[in-house]
Parts: sequence; structure tokens; C-alpha cells
Amino acid sequence: MRKIFIAGNWKMNKGLQETKDFLATVIPELNKLKLDKVIPLIAPAYPFLEEALKGSFGSCMQVSAQDVSVHSEGAYTGEVSASMLASLGLKYCIVGHSERRQYHNETDSTVNAKILKLWESHITPLVCIGETLQQREENKTKEVVLGQLSGCLQNIKLVSGEEIILAYEPVWAIGTGKTATPFQAQEVHNLIRNWLKSNYSEKVAEELSLLYGGSIKPGNLKELLDCEDIDGGLIGGASLKEEDFLEMVKIGRKSKGQEC
Repeated sequence: MRKIFIAGNWKMNKGLQETKDFLATVIPELNKLKLDKVIPLIAPAYPFLEEALKGSFGSCMQVSAQDVSVHSEGAYTGEVSASMLASLGLKYCIVGHSERRQYHNETDSTVNAKILKLWESHITPLVCIGETLQQREENKTKEVVLGQLSGCLQNIKLVSGEEIILAYEPVWAIGTGKTATPFQAQEVHNLIRNWLKSNYSEKVAEELSLLYGGSIKPGNLKELLDCEDIDGGLIGGASLKEEDFLEMVKIGRKSKGQEC
């Protein structure tokens, strides 16, 4: 059975004390739950990664960075390398988020380079792909999503599906309050999984966790997780609230035929 990720991307939210308070509330509650296949994960801003690691130590909570540099070291002001993240003990890092693509002009080639850097430091990339509203309205969803997959994973060899995580995040549903219907989301997730089978192997396709991202909240997570090819969520605003995050972890725990 594939791992189910309840992944909170905090973006540029929560300072030091807010991070401490969140973990002080959430970790004791997570410790009460049996989470064999569900992985709770948060991605705080860079300055608070170490605090998040300390606050979640010994628990099932995982911590991720929100981005990484394509460079290993050198005169790159403001950049953080994969080896620096690894030195903290991080195991995950988001790359290719639509906001990085939109505001920082990142391309599939950039994402590809970041994946390779993360692998060099034994960090699992969480790779984001997805179409804009205009592209969906022009019936280009398949073309865009498969094009991004090909570009991001160019010359990437996958032997196991656990080497990488993919997140389908339709840009038109991020921070807008709009969510893809379960049918729309499943359709694209199935497209991605079939592409993985064709370009890698059935083993990789069946092992790899495919997350959905786009205005997820406790009220719509269950129906998304009921879809065969959706293995969790990359969650923005709702992950900032302790009670919502915990509720979504519990929903994930009850999904895919797992024991409650």
C-alpha cells in the first residue's frame, strides 16, 4: 500500500513562537494515533526548520523545506543548498511549486536540476506539476501535465516509487477557494500514474505517492482520498490551523481501507 502524505506547506507564514506553539499542540495528539501508512509533514520557512525538527523529534511528524538551490555552494546570495538542508536532518523538500514557477520564473529544467541536487544529499523531492486555468479551458491539461512530467524527470532514473513524491496542483485551485472535483483530480492522477507505468515500470507507478494540492480542507479531503490514485494532499492555508491539520491526519488515517 502506498504511503499517504498529509503535507502542510506553510509558505511565508508562522514565525518562531507560532511554530513552537503548533508543534506543542499537534505532536502530543499525533502520538496518540496509530499512523502506519499516514505521514504527517510540515514545511515551515527556512529560519524555523531546525526548530520544527527539534519540536517533532521522536514523533511521526516529518519536516520538509519549501525549496532548494540548484547550486552546491558559492556566491549565490539568499540561496540554500541541498547539503545544508541535509545537515539539519531534513528528509524532504518541495520543488517546482507553482508560486516558484510564477514569481521566480522557474522552469521544468530548474526543477530537474533541483531533484538531482536533492538526491545527492539523500533528500526526497516532492515535485509539483499542474496547469493554469487558461490551459484547462483550452483543453491542454494533458499536454501541460505530461510535458511537465517529461521535463522535470528528464534523464531521471527511478527504480522505486519511494525515491520521489509527485503533487498535482492545478494552479487555478491554489489559494482561490476553488477545488478540482474528485473526478477532475482523479482523471489527472490516473493520467500521471499511467505515464509512470509507460515511462518507468508498473512497480514504480504503484509505489509512488501522488498528492493533490489546491484549496484542500477537512471538508473536502475525504472525497479526494476516496479516489484510487490520490495518496494525500499538499495543503496550504488549512495546514496552518492545528485543529484542521489534526483532523486531516485523522481523515487520512481512515482512508484507503486502513483501520480506524
